[in-house]
Amino acid sequence: MQKDTIDFSKLNRVLVVKLRHHGDVLLTSPVFSALKAHHPHLQVDALVYKETEEMLSLHPGLDQLFTIDRSWKKQGTRYLLSKEKELFQALKGRQYDLLVLLTEQWRGLFLKRLLKIPYAVVADYGRRQSRLWRSSFTHIYPQTPKRHKVEFHLDALRKLGLHPKPDEKKLSLVVSQDDQDVVSSLLESHGVSGDFIVLHPASRWFYKCWEVEKYAALIDRLRAQGHQVVISGAPGRAEQQLISDIKSNLSFDVVDLSGKLSLKQLGNLIERATCFIGVDSVPMHIAAAMGTPLVALFGPSSQAIWRPWCDHYEIVSTQPSCQPCFQHGCGNSEFSECIANIEVQDVLAAAERMLNKAARHMVKIEAINE
Repeated sequence: MQKDTIDFSKLNRVLVVKLRHHGDVLLTSPVFSALKAHHPHLQVDALVYKETEEMLSLHPGLDQLFTIDRSWKKQGTRYLLSKEKELFQALKGRQYDLLVLLTEQWRGLFLKRLLKIPYAVVADYGRRQSRLWRSSFTHIYPQTPKRHKVEFHLDALRKLGLHPKPDEKKLSLVVSQDDQDVVSSLLESHGVSGDFIVLHPASRWFYKCWEVEKYAALIDRLRAQGHQVVISGAPGRAEQQLISDIKSNLSFDVVDLSGKLSLKQLGNLIERATCFIGVDSVPMHIAAAMGTPLVALFGPSSQAIWRPWCDHYEIVSTQPSCQPCFQHGCGNSEFSECIANIEVQDVLAAAERMLNKAARHMVKIEAINE
C-alpha cells in the first residue's frame, strides 16, 4: 500500500473544484466516474464557474453541482458578498471529508481551511510555494511534463491510492431528451437528413483558427464529394463574422446552425455527425466525449496535453520545431503561422480517413434514434 493512501470507506462527501474554461471542466469528467465506480457510497459534488456547468450537469457520478457566477461582481460589492456567503453556507452544510482541487486558485486554500475539510489534494504548482499554501493540503502530487490533462486530473486520485481503470477514463457529456428534441427539430427544419459532417471553425482564441479561404475551400471540396456540411459556432460577434466570411467564399450551400445551440445541444449535434472537423477548442473535446470520429487542427498548443481524448481522431499540424510555444500567435501577434500554413488537402485527406472509420459510430447513433 502506498504511503499516502486514504481510507475512502471512512469518507462520506467529496468536493471537486475546477474553476477554469469549458474544455478544462469537461476533461475532469473521468474523475467523477472513477470516484463513483470505486466507492459508490460517496457523495461527490463539483464547484465550477456558472458558464461551464453544462460540461458536468447530469453526469451520473455527480451528486450536487455548485457554481460561481463571475457576473456577481458586476452587481456591486454587497450583492457579491451575499452570493459568496450563500455559496459558502451551502458548501459548509455538506460537511466534506475530501477536497480535490484541480486548479491553483487561492479559493481552494480558503475552502480547505474555512470548511475544515480533513483531506485535500492539489498538484504541485510552481508559483504556489508559500508555507501557508503547502501546509493547507494533506496531499500534493507532481506535475508530469507532456501529460494529458485527463491523466493530470486523475493523478489527484492516484495520489490518494485510487487507480482508475481504462473504462473509467472516458469523457462524459450527458444530454437531456429535451435538448435532443431541439436538435432533431433544427435538423429537420434545415432539411438535414442522413449522414453529415460538423465543421466548427472557431475557438474563443482566434490565434488557434485556420484561414477563412481554406475553411471555404475545404467545405466546397467536401460538398463536391456529396457530403452534407453543418457549420456550428458561438453567437458572439467575432465568431459570427468569421462564419459569415467563410460562407461568402463558398461555391456550395451549407447549413449554418451557429448561434442556435447550447453546449449540450452542440454535443448532441456532434454525436449525430459522421465526422467532426475543428480546431483545439471545447467542441473538439465534446466530439471526443461523444465518440464522434474527428479531425483536429493544431497550432501553438500542446498535442500531448490537449489532444482529443478518444480513439478515432487525427491531428493535422505542420509540426514546426517551436510547437508547442504556448504563445497567442507568433510573437504573441494573435496570428499563428503554424496553423495558417496547414494545407486544405491534408485536412481533406484526414477527414476522408475518419469518414471511413465512422461506420461503428453511426450504428451507435441509429440505436439512439430508435
